[in-house]
Amino acid sequence: MLMTIHEARQQLISDLVGIYDTSEAANIAELVTEHITGWLHTERIKNKEILLSPNQLEHLDKIIERLKQNEPVQYALEEAWFAGMKFHVDKNVLIPRTETEELVEWVVKDINIQHSPLNKQYSIIDIGTGSGCIPISIKKKISQADVSAVDVCSEALFVATNNAINLEADVNFILLDFLDENKWNELGRYDIIVSNPPYVRQNEATAMHLRVTGFEPHLALFVPDNDALIFYKAIAAFGNTYLKPGGCIYVEINEASGKEITELFRSNNYSSVELKKDMQGKDRMIKVISGL
Repeated sequence: MLMTIHEARQQLISDLVGIYDTSEAANIAELVTEHITGWLHTERIKNKEILLSPNQLEHLDKIIERLKQNEPVQYALEEAWFAGMKFHVDKNVLIPRTETEELVEWVVKDINIQHSPLNKQYSIIDIGTGSGCIPISIKKKISQADVSAVDVCSEALFVATNNAINLEADVNFILLDFLDENKWNELGRYDIIVSNPPYVRQNEATAMHLRVTGFEPHLALFVPDNDALIFYKAIAAFGNTYLKPGGCIYVEINEASGKEITELFRSNNYSSVELKKDMQGKDRMIKVISGL
């Protein structure tokens, strides 16, 4: 069946209403039609009566079927925007989120305030990198930084490495189980440690949407109910040895765990601990500074 760009957009919205509210369905339709046509919004408006090709229609049908199964649009399109850049994503990595963009912005802003980037080559490591969105974004903004990233999942590192290649970011990716302290000596010493680790308690899963629990990798999402701070404990201990004097740790957190994680870092003798809210007003990020 022949279909114009405008008709395809309307069909998308019609198919998705009931799965999504009208506003979200319209937003998804915009993303999908941009992906299918390769045209930005203004170009699609000017060319709305142009017919989609048979290949485009076939691709559209496949995307719609995936969306009808509650698969997140980022996975259906195999792409997600983060920090103004397009990242490839698949079932092996979490979908990058705006809260994590705020974490990156905090790191970059602090580097630019504390030192002229030309005066120091920062050594930075991202723990649990997933798609690589954090280290790649930092590298693109602080080009002379020496940036590394670790993950326990080889499939995730494959995605991250390809993202770094496509976005021309020189990041050193390392396959490593960070929770195994015996592996830490394979890493270096760092000015900055950054991480968006798994932090959702398993008992919170029932309150989460199927689009998250049914598709995003549980290894990157969940932690045991009886040891929910497992990654923050490891990061704090790692930092005590491998963070340079005056170095900083930046972590994203579960909004319900701000007080616990703050106390955890303080009990590990860090000289400063700052809890920061995200744009939604939720406790979402912590910065700690090592002793001098």
